[in-house]
Amino acid sequence: MSLEDVRRRLPIVTSLPRPDNRWSSDRKVAEAKGPRWAVWELTLACDQKCAHCGPRAGRRRPDELTTEECLRVVDELRELGAGEVVLIGGEAYLRNDFILIIRAIREAGMSCTMTTGGLNLTRERAQAMVEAGISSVNLSIDGLEVTHDRLRGVPGSWRRALEAMEHLRAAGAKVASNTQINAMTRGELLPLLEILADHGIHSWQLQITVPHGNAADNPEIILQPYMFLELFATLEQVLERCAARGVRVWPGNSLGYFGPLERRLRQSQGRHWKGCTAGRAVIGIESDGAIKSCPSLGGPLNTGGSWREHGLAKIWSETYQLGYIRHRTLDDLWGYCRECYYASTCMAGCTAAAEPVFGRPGNNPFCHHRAMMMDRQGLRERIEQVRGASGAGFDNGLFRLIREHKDPALRAQHGPVAIEAPRVSRAVEPTGPGRPIALDEL
Repeated sequence: MSLEDVRRRLPIVTSLPRPDNRWSSDRKVAEAKGPRWAVWELTLACDQKCAHCGPRAGRRRPDELTTEECLRVVDELRELGAGEVVLIGGEAYLRNDFILIIRAIREAGMSCTMTTGGLNLTRERAQAMVEAGISSVNLSIDGLEVTHDRLRGVPGSWRRALEAMEHLRAAGAKVASNTQINAMTRGELLPLLEILADHGIHSWQLQITVPHGNAADNPEIILQPYMFLELFATLEQVLERCAARGVRVWPGNSLGYFGPLERRLRQSQGRHWKGCTAGRAVIGIESDGAIKSCPSLGGPLNTGGSWREHGLAKIWSETYQLGYIRHRTLDDLWGYCRECYYASTCMAGCTAAAEPVFGRPGNNPFCHHRAMMMDRQGLRERIEQVRGASGAGFDNGLFRLIREHKDPALRAQHGPVAIEAPRVSRAVEPTGPGRPIALDEL
């Protein structure tokens, strides 16, 4: 069915219900009985070849949900209490029925946003999205033109993403952007902000590239932990310019934690990082109906089951995989994170950032506070890949962490101060810190 045929199926309405969103409820995350928001991969089909893609998108999954099944998922999300649904891919617009799903989400009283690379987000698609009731569209733009095109694997993709932004604005949509911060993009944030602000974004989501999926095959693009000192100095300038340009910064869960910019980064005096939201405030849905605790986590340890077999409510409330983050304790942390002053609140930051490094969550080197503490001791940390990834979606290699003197002369003279090995996965030891893996075991 063509996009035009699908558009004809949209009922003509004069208004849609005022939508909830992920923040409209006053529930505390710990008290929530269901997710505040869902991130839903409508299809794994994609028109780009991103070097950092977690699910290794390209071709659609073999048995993706039908239109009718998707509409039933919408009903169950509302029953579960979700306030917002974020449509992702792959590329969601490569399913022509995506506008029917947008309309169903809005008619159910939920906010519907979409994250897209925008390569083939045409004027017609933009108009159809607005007709369906899209709440906001988030364009993925990583760095300036040369860097973005290289990371996205398609020449011209940067310009076409900006054109998509203009198509959306002309159709009446609100537009935002999101950017992967990595070794290639970290120096381009300030000039990129000015371009994005000129194109009318209302908010900008920033997150670090984590070493899973395609990024596990390109470890050179991953930020080293010691780079967080320079990165957050840049982010301080970014926050000042965003305030001047009227752009709100949304830090991704992978960006933090507890440094001097924490409150400004989260843009509220009462806000600070309160722990991973996987299976607590968010639910991930893959295009074949696999239900996950987080859209950025993969594998059987993070997938609670098939929607087709069990439905959303049962998977959310009864499975170990969806409840892991809710029930873990300080005894599941290890390394620096276990001894950190903020351990009981932070719980080692973003699971999707930590697990792909060491093979299990509980110790997260991607932390501003940690980098600052190391710097005060004259030390720095870096990660080194010791095993590659398998080639599956959201798979990861393994890294070891090297703690060393920040002074090059002392580094050369004394070598590493300490080395932390990767750990066995939760499949081997479901709880606790897990035992270290020796290099000869890899």
